[in-house]
Amino acid sequence: MNFPENLKYSDDHEWILVEGNVATIGITDYAQNELGDIVFVDIDPNLSDVHAGETLGTIEAVKTVSDLLVPCSGKIIEINEALADAPEDVNTDPYGKGWMIKIEISNSSEIEKLLDVEAYKNKIGQ
Repeated sequence: MNFPENLKYSDDHEWILVEGNVATIGITDYAQNELGDIVFVDIDPNLSDVHAGETLGTIEAVKTVSDLLVPCSGKIIEINEALADAPEDVNTDPYGKGWMIKIEISNSSEIEKLLDVEAYKNKIGQ
């Protein structure tokens, strides 16, 4: 499994890439593997301001439906619209084309509470 070292990770298996005050968020390689073949990503288009731990929407796989949680607070500035036509991108490229949302971070101290790559790997037994 792939765990990029430049990312932060949540206990709920989301990854976050911080660039300035913008965070790109998706689910980890581990999470997509556990879910199986992803067939639908449903992110609420009416959300604007989100708070850490809130549900953004759901990820539907052949086996199950899982909530997508936001690991930090901020204002949604972009949703990956391509996932509507290609949800399988989450399986094939979870850290690239499979990203879900971008937010403008409103509380940077929340980022410091997230896991680094070694802590995340320990959490999932890797």
